[in-house]
Amino acid sequence: MASVASQVILHPVVSQSVKVAATTVGRDKLYRAVQYFARFLAWFLGARGYKIQAARWNALKSHLALGRKLMRLGKPVENLQGALRAFYGSSPAAEQILTIAKQLSYFGYLSHDALVWANTVKFFNLAPSTAARVNKTANRFWLSGILLSILHGLLKAGRLANEAKRLQDSQVWVGKGSEVNIDGQLQALNAERYATRHQFVIDLLDVWIPAASLGLVVLNEGLLGLFGLITSLMAFRQQWTKVNGGK
Repeated sequence: MASVASQVILHPVVSQSVKVAATTVGRDKLYRAVQYFARFLAWFLGARGYKIQAARWNALKSHLALGRKLMRLGKPVENLQGALRAFYGSSPAAEQILTIAKQLSYFGYLSHDALVWANTVKFFNLAPSTAARVNKTANRFWLSGILLSILHGLLKAGRLANEAKRLQDSQVWVGKGSEVNIDGQLQALNAERYATRHQFVIDLLDVWIPAASLGLVVLNEGLLGLFGLITSLMAFRQQWTKVNGGK
């Protein structure tokens, strides 16, 4: 019995899961996945008349959302650092400007989100109208950040595709000694293209969440929950690969 327990507890997948959960990003994406699954399930149960069960999942969703706000309290500083690094970076001008604008938008979103958290836990009290305005401003910044990220992804994907084509064409003209170097560049370029497409898909799904909160589109809670669940799992898998070296 002890042997079976040790095999389960010390299984490589369990060890890898602990490593991912030990990171702030890993925990956040895991909590986010549960939060949006709860959002979907609360809608699903409520639509079928199971009000008590729906209320239980809705409460879980609300508490996880509040807990994630607490985890992100220092995050705006990272966005400022990201904007500064982009300013001093060597990316093409259009991509550089979009990156800076995106990071500043996320700074605005998370800063206002921190005020929402402080008001919710009664650290200080805002008038209902002020609290609603702060929450709406946070969603506006969030939406603008995602839209800027989508535009950035389109420009970057186009640039990377052109660079890959140039490298592939150059293989025809180079000698054998240079083939290894070009193959290495192509692998690095393809990895960057994959990461860009991965983030682009996440943005295309996530953009509907703040858009719906602002009343710009009308989508039910179940669909928004599914969108959030999918993007959370995609981001969690990305963190898993990063922490566990691609395993």
